[in-house]
Amino acid sequence: MGLYVIASAKGSPGVTTTAVALAGAWPVEPVLADLDPAGGDVALRYRDEAGAPLDPDRGLLSLGAAVRRGSSDVRLSDHVQHVSGGLEVLAGVSSPSQVQGLGPAWLHLARAMRVVPDRDVIADCGRLMPGSATLPVLQHADAVLMLARPTIEGLSHLRERLHSFSETLQFGTYEAVPVGVALVTPYRDSGVVGEVQAILDRSRLPVSVLGIIAEDEKAAEAIRIGDGRRARKSLLMRSAADVADRLHRLTRPQAQNAEWGVA
Repeated sequence: MGLYVIASAKGSPGVTTTAVALAGAWPVEPVLADLDPAGGDVALRYRDEAGAPLDPDRGLLSLGAAVRRGSSDVRLSDHVQHVSGGLEVLAGVSSPSQVQGLGPAWLHLARAMRVVPDRDVIADCGRLMPGSATLPVLQHADAVLMLARPTIEGLSHLRERLHSFSETLQFGTYEAVPVGVALVTPYRDSGVVGEVQAILDRSRLPVSVLGIIAEDEKAAEAIRIGDGRRARKSLLMRSAADVADRLHRLTRPQAQNAEWGVA
């Protein structure tokens, strides 16, 4: 089905927490893929349905090994694990060197994640940097969501990073990867959405501000420790549900044509 990337330009606006929240509110059953090139947090934070730690040998590394071996039938489902609450996750790596070690396999990984039967993949790519190993994932995404705080420095870094990735995202072409922005801010600050959209429009960036991810420390902590039940009715999850719906509908024209049967 679809591949949706969640990332940030700079700092720590809570990419992993947001990715988990979006997965919990996603319109269809998703897989959460931890692709953070700085080292993943999902395997450190969450436990399986029996309360045991996740298997460190099953996840991105085992999927990458299968791809490098040239296996003819590489299936993402063989490498995911279920965490408490039922979410399917592809556990990430523990160090940047392991990410770089996947090398050319990233292109094949990106393609594999985009065609998972009956599942959308939500990919936590952490902080985007020029030359990142995960660039093939961005290029093959159906949509990208950038997180930022609506501060002077936060928006400055966001604009700079979007401009620097304009070629990767093929801005200005029919095959451009749609990009949305979500602002990490208190729930009452929803009016900032229009202000930031105007700033990005003036910068000639073809991106859409999809809404806010509400700052809610208690809910964020509940998500970080895997207690999704406690966070379910929080402002964080309510705002994530709104953004998830808009991001799910923000997809490449080719993907829409395929879904609707248009050649």
